[in-house]
Amino acid sequence: MSMHRYTYLGPAGTFAEAALRTLPEAATRELKPSVSVPAALDAVRSGDAAAALVPIENSVDGGVTATLDELATGTPLMIYREVLLPITFALLVRPGTALTDVKTVTGHPVAQPQVLHWLSVNLPDAEWVPVTSPGDGARLVQEGRFDGAFAAESAAPLYGLAPLVSDIHDASNATTRFVLVGRHARPAAATGADKTSAVFWLADDHPGALLQRLYEWVVRGVNLMRIESRPTGEGLGQYCFSVDVEGHITDRRLSEALMGLHRICPKVRFLGSYPRADSVVPTVRPGTANAEFSEASDWLSRCLDGRSGG
Repeated sequence: MSMHRYTYLGPAGTFAEAALRTLPEAATRELKPSVSVPAALDAVRSGDAAAALVPIENSVDGGVTATLDELATGTPLMIYREVLLPITFALLVRPGTALTDVKTVTGHPVAQPQVLHWLSVNLPDAEWVPVTSPGDGARLVQEGRFDGAFAAESAAPLYGLAPLVSDIHDASNATTRFVLVGRHARPAAATGADKTSAVFWLADDHPGALLQRLYEWVVRGVNLMRIESRPTGEGLGQYCFSVDVEGHITDRRLSEALMGLHRICPKVRFLGSYPRADSVVPTVRPGTANAEFSEASDWLSRCLDGRSGG
C-alpha cells in the first residue's frame, strides 16, 4: 500500500483538493487526483492510496449520492476525518471572453442548484452541461468545448483561464462536507466532539419498519444528524439508510444503539467514528451518559447475585 499517497476527486483545482490541503497531514503526502468518487475509493481499496478525500454532503443540494452508494457497497471502508469547506463559484472563461460570448456553461451537478438564480438573471439562455468535477469543467473550457465553467477560482491559473465573475452563490454560507476515507482499522479515540456514520438495511417492508429502527437511537438519547434513503439495487422499494449521529462508538448510548440495530437488521455497516469538523460537543440527555449505563449494569448484577436491587 502507498502510505504516503492521498487521492481526491480530481482533476487538479477542484474543491476536493482545496479541502484536502486544509488537513495538516496533506503537506507530507503525495496528492493524486482521481477521475471520480468510485475511482478514488477504489484506489484506497486496492492499496494505491492510503486515503481518499471525497464530497459527501452539501448544504444546498444534500447528500452526494455517488459517495453514499460507494460507502454502502463493495469492500468496507472507514471515515477518519471530515472537512467543511465554504463554497463559492467563479465563472472561468478563456481570456478575452465577455459575458455576452458565453453560450454554453458546465460544472459539477452539485454546483447547478447553487448558481441557478445567478444563471437565470445573468445568462438565461446559456446551455448547461454537467461534468464529473469542477476541475474537469475548467479543462473542457480550456480545450474550447464550453464557453464557461463554474469552478473554484483557484483553478483558473491551472488551466490558463480567467475568472470572468467571482463569488457566485445563490445561498449564503453554502458549505460542502468532505470525508477522508481509508481502510478499516480501529477508530481513533473519542474527542468528546465526535460523529459516527453507519448504513442499515431493513429486513422487510411493513408499517413502522423504519420507525422501529429509529427507536434504537431515540430511546438511548442519540441525536440523529442526517438520514438518507438509498436504493439497494435489488428492486423497487428496496432501500438502505445512511445516517450520521452525534457521538463516538465507545459511548455506551451509541454502541448499544448499534447493537440494537444489528439484532433487528439484516445488515449494518459501521462507517466510522471521527472528530466533528465544527467541534460541537453534544448535549448528553439525562440517563444516557456512560456512567449511568455502568451504574444500571451494576444494579442488574446486584439483582442477579441476590443482593439488594433497591
